[in-house]
Amino acid sequence: MTGRNLAWLAGGLLMLALSGVARAETVEVAPGVQVTRTTFEGPADEQPFFGFIDKTPKQRAADAKLVDDLIAATGSRQKAFEAVTLRGWKAILGSRFGEAARRFNQAYLISPEQSSVYHGLAMVAQMRFRDLAFADELFRQAYKQQHPLKMLNADYGRLLLMAKRYRDAQPVLEKAVIDTPEFGDAWAYLAFARLRNGDKPAACAAVAQATQNRPSRATIGDLVHLKKDAQCE
Repeated sequence: MTGRNLAWLAGGLLMLALSGVARAETVEVAPGVQVTRTTFEGPADEQPFFGFIDKTPKQRAADAKLVDDLIAATGSRQKAFEAVTLRGWKAILGSRFGEAARRFNQAYLISPEQSSVYHGLAMVAQMRFRDLAFADELFRQAYKQQHPLKMLNADYGRLLLMAKRYRDAQPVLEKAVIDTPEFGDAWAYLAFARLRNGDKPAACAAVAQATQNRPSRATIGDLVHLKKDAQCE
């Protein structure tokens, strides 16, 4: 560890999944898209893909009406998708993971072929349920789907750091800082990966970039410890 806080790594270093997680066969969640059936304790709509429940005709009709209402309210399917996912990302940033799951499940109903569905649900699996293996699977699906966000590499790299996969994380994070050069936290993640992989000068360069690019409040303290551990001047 490089600091007292390192909130972006907390919890993930000790486990790949919580007890009580059920794994079984793969399920097709969209045409040509298969994921492992993975369920957790809690309401179905607060789990990825509604907890893979077998919906009743009444529930399916309610889903269809929700989608129709969202499209009518926003003017198009794409605008409905964007409105719902925007709320999902705001919920992620606010650590309201139950709400985030509900929003990304709604997005899944609207456009299951879009990358943000899998990206957002991966964040829920990672941050709420601490299931890094399932989150990794969903992140990898996010890369394959339409319209991936620029933040995808930063978020996936963070997951790889939590899983102590430092050599896998570094090339992903090298891409992340190209995608989002003004995202200070991505530079901090890269600094940590470089340090763990034994390249202190490169870690210091990333620390300098992180400091200049508006890191989050939690990351500012971590940068002090990264700088010390990497023996930056």
